[in-house]
Amino acid sequence: MPATPEFTALGIAVLTVSDTRDESTDKSGAALITLLESAGHSLAERRIVGDDIYLIRAAVSGWIADASVNVVLTTGG
Repeated sequence: MPATPEFTALGIAVLTVSDTRDESTDKSGAALITLLESAGHSLAERRIVGDDIYLIRAAVSGWIADASVNVVLTTGG
């Protein structure tokens, strides 16, 4: 029987793309954070940007270069 792999906690960044949401109204971003933390992972960063390709690209590019970010989750837009 194969061994069960060890759990590895990941640093996860959450990006909400929206022209109308902020942290108090971003329910989908908040839900993602609740789920990832309840699964044992850590929130590396949360950001909300407008629906603009250059803002989205800048956020994701920064996280790609950040060694503490293993996963990027996006919602909205």
